Amino acid sequence: MSNSSPSHPMLSAFEPTAADPFDAVKAAHLLNRAGFGGTPEEVEKVRAMGPAKAADWLLDFPDKRAEERDKSDVPDLSAIAAYPSSFRDLQQMSAGKTREERMALFQKIQFANRQAVLSVSNWWLRQMAKAGTVNGVSPLQEKLTLLWHGHFTTSARDERSAVLMWNQNELLRKNAAGNFKQFVHAISRDPAMLDYLNNQQNRRGHPNENYARELMELFTLGIGNYTEQDVKEAARAFTGWGHDGPEFTYRRFFHDPGPKTFLGRTGNFDGDDVIDILFDHPACPTYVASRLYNWFVSEEPDESIARALGEAFKDGKWELRPALRMLLTSKAFYDPKAVGSQIKGPVQLVVGTVRQLAVDMPPGPALFGALDQMGQTPLMPPNVKGWPGGRSWVNASTLFVRYNTCVRLAGGDVPPAAGGPGRFGGGAGGGMRPGGGRFAGRVRFEPQGAQTADKCVDQWVGRLIQRPIEAEKRKVLVAALDDKPNDPAAVRRMVQLIVSMPEYQLC
Repeated sequence: MSNSSPSHPMLSAFEPTAADPFDAVKAAHLLNRAGFGGTPEEVEKVRAMGPAKAADWLLDFPDKRAEERDKSDVPDLSAIAAYPSSFRDLQQMSAGKTREERMALFQKIQFANRQAVLSVSNWWLRQMAKAGTVNGVSPLQEKLTLLWHGHFTTSARDERSAVLMWNQNELLRKNAAGNFKQFVHAISRDPAMLDYLNNQQNRRGHPNENYARELMELFTLGIGNYTEQDVKEAARAFTGWGHDGPEFTYRRFFHDPGPKTFLGRTGNFDGDDVIDILFDHPACPTYVASRLYNWFVSEEPDESIARALGEAFKDGKWELRPALRMLLTSKAFYDPKAVGSQIKGPVQLVVGTVRQLAVDMPPGPALFGALDQMGQTPLMPPNVKGWPGGRSWVNASTLFVRYNTCVRLAGGDVPPAAGGPGRFGGGAGGGMRPGGGRFAGRVRFEPQGAQTADKCVDQWVGRLIQRPIEAEKRKVLVAALDDKPNDPAAVRRMVQLIVSMPEYQLC
């Protein structure tokens, strides 16, 4: 990235002053947006670093490749160990079987795969929750992996291979802060993506336009920056791109080698040529920069900031890390209007609560029903556009589930929902139905030494909301302690009130 100053004043570095210090509120803001929230110890560590060193620390991902992980640090995919991983293997396994036997085999494979997908989802939630506290897991890397999962969308509802979903998740993690142009080349070869957007069926004479369209509309340019003819020509360029099991394959006899005219250029283009041309389009840098700005700073678009960030991004040859550093140290990022203004997505809400209460992540079945009712289940975005986010996270039914989920994580019981006794999270809708009772959380509500009600409230508000609250709401919390600030049961009730406050829904 160019060493010149950014062309927008709000992208200049935030410089703390005596009147506007880098305090605990700003440190917590950084950890919330660039991760999943910070413990009191982490907030203090970041505050002492200052904004620039803290951003560098967050961007310094551990050099721990997937193949070097301890076996305990990967999802349990044993459910599918006995089943084929490629179409060729499946053919061999089903050869000679009757129709009924083949149907029984396919049903077993589907069931095993669902179990493996749940394992991958649960593993990822645990990764997010321990990011920042365990060596080898970066909070920003996991937060970016979640961003790119919603950007380069693939859903396990359609891509039914747990192995391919796991491999894609690792691809997102590996490229999270790398070179975005190389990232797009890599995701275009990803087997799960090739399945999800039907490029596996894209062949000469019968082009499938799904991947070509979403590559432009969602991944690089945005609507209005290409024509339908560009979609058709790009689809021809991607003919022959497919996979066999976990490996990308280029099927030469399925590729259309003829000349194509795409975005005003003509040649015997393949998929890589199309991607290179897209990155020469003037809409590309602003579009991608807007995604970063909306994710980290504000969901209210600011075209001028996005354009300036995009210019720096392109000047830096599409390297994400310098662009992210510029954004995470900027005046825009620390603008008072940005702090505490973002509605927590369901994953952010659950993972952040687990981290800040220092409890274990609940088992998958107990949690996925609630996440589904709140509108965000890992590996299962609703459609090709991913999760809309923002205000869409909160409505009359999801708010009820959000409050109850946090209360349960804080060691409380909630009344059974109308849908059945002990249904997790309450509210209407689908999802799994584990037994009732509270989670197996181990929140420590015992105070560290005798304290007053005021001190107890300030301690927990600082730990959980991490911003000042209105005086009247603070009085309600003090009153909830009933003059028992050293009684764990009273503190627990007060904490459950905190996680039910509207302020707790924001970060």
